[in-house]
Amino acid sequence: MEVRDEAIHTEYIRRLNRVFDFIDNNLGSDLSLGVVSEVACFSPFHFHRIFKLMLGETLNVYVARRRIEKSVLDLLHKNVSTTEIAHTYGFSDNSSYSRAFKKYYGVSPILFKKQNPNRLSKIRQLESKNGQVYPDRSKYICVINNLKKWIKMNAKIQIQDVPNMDLAYVSCNGPAGLENAYDKLIRWATPQGLMNEHTKMVTIYHDSFKVTEARKVRMSAAILLRKPVKLYGEVGLTSITKGTFIVGCFEIGLDEFEKSWTGLFLWMNENGYKKTAANPFEVYHNNFNEHPEKKAVVDFYIPIEL
Repeated sequence: MEVRDEAIHTEYIRRLNRVFDFIDNNLGSDLSLGVVSEVACFSPFHFHRIFKLMLGETLNVYVARRRIEKSVLDLLHKNVSTTEIAHTYGFSDNSSYSRAFKKYYGVSPILFKKQNPNRLSKIRQLESKNGQVYPDRSKYICVINNLKKWIKMNAKIQIQDVPNMDLAYVSCNGPAGLENAYDKLIRWATPQGLMNEHTKMVTIYHDSFKVTEARKVRMSAAILLRKPVKLYGEVGLTSITKGTFIVGCFEIGLDEFEKSWTGLFLWMNENGYKKTAANPFEVYHNNFNEHPEKKAVVDFYIPIEL
């Protein structure tokens, strides 16, 4: 019975991964229960129950949250009007978008943007309804200046054209689940001869910690593929589409990842680049446990428009 339950759980995860990708690729379209349940190959009634059981929120709540959170990233990193953002993410007009935004963050999109003049991360003196706390302006400016200095000293940054990358992956929600996701991926990869000194492990970020509650941030533990593979368990296939990226090369401690990402996005904004809708990711070049100072040699990738 346990084997059967495990098999069912694995199949549900596979179907939900399809759903997550479909939702993110169609945030401006109809994402009603009837439409999305067809993607999952479930009846609407059964899908509603499974989705809420496995995600802890209903499909409607999840979709609304994704639309607002993705719109925040456009506000932070793109010079586009709120009307354009509203249409991009499936809102009928600016008013309906503003109401939904204010319900989630406590302020209107326009006020949010005004209180974010540097579009780095968080607005000052405000705690939003999702629990995010925002620093005051003087501390914010101090953080920015310190980050500029730190990035200059600790990162080698380049603009690179990156080819298409084929990946096998296991997804999880929240950083607490990432280690387990990598364990599953490695157990799958090892008997297929994919683990060696040339193996590149990759973490893909489908959400941003700036705007999404940490436990709900979806991440994928992935491995770069160089040959066809046989899939089983929770492992799926995905790809990173070729494009132009800001690539930041770091040698950092595990407690410096957040600082590195924030600093790299600051560098992006300061240099006039705009992020695309694609997901940022990390590529690891060592096992930090084998480093004499327990540091990770890692490249951070931000997809950008030209």
